[in-house]
Amino acid sequence: MRVLALDLGSKRIGVAVSDRSGTLASPLTVLSRSGRTQTDHERIRALVVEEEAERVVVGLPLSMDGSIGKAARAAINEAEALSTVVGVPVETLDERLTTVTADRMLLESGMRGQDRRKVIDKVAAAVILQTWLDARSAAAGRGGA
Repeated sequence: MRVLALDLGSKRIGVAVSDRSGTLASPLTVLSRSGRTQTDHERIRALVVEEEAERVVVGLPLSMDGSIGKAARAAINEAEALSTVVGVPVETLDERLTTVTADRMLLESGMRGQDRRKVIDKVAAAVILQTWLDARSAAAGRGGA
């Protein structure tokens, strides 16, 4: 199963995609927000079609205590709106610390600050997606799905 993941931000949307086997996540692109949600969602729909994705996973920025704050509520609302546009199931996944993890990975790879800022969103989306893929694989191993 091919899956697209989104790291929604107020200025940019990080996008990652899985391989066809649904095993490995890779950063795909960063979309700059257009100022119009409908336009942004159409661009995401086009990526779903282009990448032949069967599902979209949206990062859910829960508060560190696990509660739903303003940013998480906005992500839930946007995921619900996306589900009416993209033509495939849309779900959310707890994304706490994914940007920190992505930044640490890029820092360890030797990437400089300005270069990291250009790719951090799509790398964070890949971290979200890999977490989702790993959880799905573990569930399948336990007889779930």
